[in-house]
Amino acid sequence: MENLKQLIRSVPDFPKKGILFYDITTLLKNAQAFKEVLDQLSSRYRNQKIDLVLGIESRGFIFAPALACQLGAGFVPVRKPGKLPAETIKVSYDLEYGKDTLEIHKDAIERGQRVLVVDDLLATGGTAAAVTQLIRQLGGEVAGLAFLVELDFLNGRKKLEGCDVFSLLRYQE
Repeated sequence: MENLKQLIRSVPDFPKKGILFYDITTLLKNAQAFKEVLDQLSSRYRNQKIDLVLGIESRGFIFAPALACQLGAGFVPVRKPGKLPAETIKVSYDLEYGKDTLEIHKDAIERGQRVLVVDDLLATGGTAAAVTQLIRQLGGEVAGLAFLVELDFLNGRKKLEGCDVFSLLRYQE
């Protein structure tokens, strides 16, 4: 996995001073690395009977649809307010540098469906915890949460206790 870490660019003071941003676009432009990420994720979840792969706006949209295809599952987008055309439910939550709200279609998940959440980064866990709340509110089962990058020093896993959390790349500081 070190080869993948070397492809991620660190950008200091983005989106604001004091934040170190892990830019995955430098990994994504490498076709072999992108394929390796998808292969690693799909091999982990291939035998877990995943019904839906849920991608979180916006970088979760990069991985979730491709992974859904590999798993033979459907794809569900979770978006910022006002972006989905049908009736939605929403949840607001705290970010490491502010507040945000996410929405999902009310009919996106059927009761009992096994849902895999996919995003690029696990930081404080606020976004992922909010999404698990939406899944459960619709009657779905959180089958797992998968991330490309996890920032261990921000303790995001604590907000996801009781969930299966998997990250390909982990940063200690």
